[in-house]
Amino acid sequence: MNNMSKTKKVLSPDIIRKMKQLEIFTRRLLNGSLMGDSRSAQKGVGFEFDQIREYSCGDDIRFIDWKSSARSNKLLVKQYIEERSRTIIIAVDVSFSSAFGSGASTKCNRFAELASVLALVGHHGKDRVALLLFSDQVCEYIPPGTSLSHMHRIMELLFSYTPRQSKTDISVALKYMLSLKNRDAIVLILSDFIDTSVETYLAHVAKKYDTIAVRCLDEYEQALPSVGFVTIEDLEIGELVELDMRSQKNNFVKNILTARIHEQNKVFRKKGVELVDSSLHKVDYLADMVRFFRRRMMY
Repeated sequence: MNNMSKTKKVLSPDIIRKMKQLEIFTRRLLNGSLMGDSRSAQKGVGFEFDQIREYSCGDDIRFIDWKSSARSNKLLVKQYIEERSRTIIIAVDVSFSSAFGSGASTKCNRFAELASVLALVGHHGKDRVALLLFSDQVCEYIPPGTSLSHMHRIMELLFSYTPRQSKTDISVALKYMLSLKNRDAIVLILSDFIDTSVETYLAHVAKKYDTIAVRCLDEYEQALPSVGFVTIEDLEIGELVELDMRSQKNNFVKNILTARIHEQNKVFRKKGVELVDSSLHKVDYLADMVRFFRRRMMY
């Protein structure tokens, strides 16, 4: 694994501008009605006391304040505040296939944007955020932190990292996460999941952590256009293949791509991993991710 402290890249003006834009975009969403604050009402011993309120159906009778109830002649309960402080591990696929994109954006750029927004939302929720970059090895790891400067460090790495000639091996990332000492962490894996090793360790990680798969596919990884003969290259192994994409042949290829997605869905369901799709060509993909994360984390 690379030592980040030895080599710190100088960020280009474009990357700095991109980071600022994402931070402003995320802050605007968080300051609106989309998000609440980082604390939630809970009723339990050991939490910070918040207030005494009138009993409502479903409240735990153990937290009835009998003295206050006797004085007011109505049933009252004590309400407490729980401070959220969870660990969020964002694992990002930086294999060579992430450099692919049939449109204006590549998958690695999409991963960087999504992971940056997730880190900023985690910071808003006072959660501890860690970053793991992987291909067929663990490339970089930033341990959990909560400060805004820590989120900037994560974003700098995401946007400055260049995918190298490497294959996708998600089992490497999963095995590394199993070695971490974090408890009750939430793991978000950002990848196209085009990898036969995805099942290895997945059930173990899903048992140890609350695990979410964020799948990002280019439209040509879901269906290829009918354009006759085309030559395609596997970026991870450099192999060239010629395909006949005329309508009848195209249906055959499309069936293969559809079957691969269906098999991935089946694996995630079987292993108890929640799946979120983020299309490379969808306009409001970042806002969708914030909405999902807010709902999932219950901010």
